[in-house]
Amino acid sequence: MSGPCPEPSPEAVELAHQLLDCAREGAAERLLAYVDAGVPVDLTDASGNTLLMLAAYHGHAHLVAALAQRGADVNRLNDRGQSPLAGAVFKAEDDVARVLVETGADPDRGAPSARETARFFERTLPGSST
Repeated sequence: MSGPCPEPSPEAVELAHQLLDCAREGAAERLLAYVDAGVPVDLTDASGNTLLMLAAYHGHAHLVAALAQRGADVNRLNDRGQSPLAGAVFKAEDDVARVLVETGADPDRGAPSARETARFFERTLPGSST
């Protein structure tokens, strides 16, 4: 029988915020060192955005690839039902979209899906005619 989950310490919360910022900024070396040391690769912010989602949305293809190699879920949706691939397509981050497709991202996952987003903005998904 387990009790209620304890509140994280202020230090742990601050570290999480810093790591989420690293994903946004593309600070791969620092972020990956923490992931390699045991920080969950699918750490999320309060809106359900993973490290990979934040790196993808901000155009850091190298970091997206490294997180995917470490087991990050390339299809995990945030709390609004958005996928990393749809975010990359929305932002016209072609290198990120290519990495996501190569690592197994589903173009039909999420709402709107990456495929729907590509159609709307008249863009092409890597590896497809849409």
